[in-house]
Amino acid sequence: MVFRCQRDSWARQFTTRVVSCRAAELRPEGGGEPVSGFQVVLEDTILFPEGGGQPDDRGLIGDVPVLRVTRRGTEAVHFVPAALEPGAEVLLSLDWERRFDHMQQHSGQHLISAVAEQMFGFKTTSWELGRQRSVIELDTPVVTAEQLQALEDSVNEKIRDRVPVTVRELAADDPEVETVRSRGLPDDHAGPVRVVDIEGIDSNLCCGTHVSNLSDLQVIKLLGMEKGKKNKTNLVFLVGNRVLKSIEQSHSTEKALTSLLKNGPGEHVEAVKRLQSSVKLLQKNNLNLLRDIAVLIARDFKSKPAPKQLFVLHRKEGDSEFMNIIANEIGTEETLLFLTVGDEKEAGLFLLAGPVEAVENLGPRVAELLGGKGAGKRGRFQGKAAKMSRRGEVQALLQEFISNQNPGA
Repeated sequence: MVFRCQRDSWARQFTTRVVSCRAAELRPEGGGEPVSGFQVVLEDTILFPEGGGQPDDRGLIGDVPVLRVTRRGTEAVHFVPAALEPGAEVLLSLDWERRFDHMQQHSGQHLISAVAEQMFGFKTTSWELGRQRSVIELDTPVVTAEQLQALEDSVNEKIRDRVPVTVRELAADDPEVETVRSRGLPDDHAGPVRVVDIEGIDSNLCCGTHVSNLSDLQVIKLLGMEKGKKNKTNLVFLVGNRVLKSIEQSHSTEKALTSLLKNGPGEHVEAVKRLQSSVKLLQKNNLNLLRDIAVLIARDFKSKPAPKQLFVLHRKEGDSEFMNIIANEIGTEETLLFLTVGDEKEAGLFLLAGPVEAVENLGPRVAELLGGKGAGKRGRFQGKAAKMSRRGEVQALLQEFISNQNPGA
């Protein structure tokens, strides 16, 4: 069956009747618990069921939102959250912004695929109409920058030429079907075959909704190439309103950078490079200072007349190297060290170092108290801590361990 949405892609409202309504569940696209609702079949529909690489439409049946539209044989099945009476006359309303976006991307894909094959022999093996961008998989291991630019120039020239786009129907056994570009029909296909013609450029079997003239596409921007499956290349593209939205987003980002960097758009890249160099230098200097501080902390502890058997230190700034320098400088043959770095109210890092047997015994218990995970060998146990606020409990555990080791002290 060919639906009304396929015969008239521009229809935004349509009156029809409910054929059937039965309880069902819908699994959300992003995962999660199934949603209870109803599957409704209408005499005809202007809401496109997903197919041919094009997502399904959204809209209303009366005032009831349509959450999904799928094809089941010759029927379009509308999933809605409320029951509808079979035989009732209903008004369908289409989410036009979503539909027109899909029409622009889908017709744009037909144009890009046809021209890419004509110019360079690159055949389209699949495509995806994404929410933010769309992708065409080309049967070639590489597309050069020169080829990409030539392809973009050509498709936009054809848009400016206002080339008509028409849809016609053929019987499935019509010999002409064999001459039309196609990746095959679904196994459960029934009824006439739809052919989308871009005058003088392409004829393609397709069930999707399309514009009626290439000028409706406005503009095509080829964003670039990405490595695809074996010996294939993915071409990323935007069509029409998506190009305008991308420009608007880029302009907003440009204005924000101009305000932050205090220079013009043409100087943004160099300004960011200078900032990156400055940050790298500051990070290097900061690391050197932390190393010096670690050595000084360790030497101060060792300089005391009678160093304690337990050394505890917490510092907000630091890393694993900072803690290990302290452990190396102090030595762990006789002293048990409990070192932590990070924000006291958030996650951080810890290091337990000391006599091998003591660390093997205490390490997992320290990690458990801190709500973290760790691992160790040769007298050191370190890892991440989720509950830095429980450092006091760890210190008490370690102090009790030392006391039990030296009951007479």
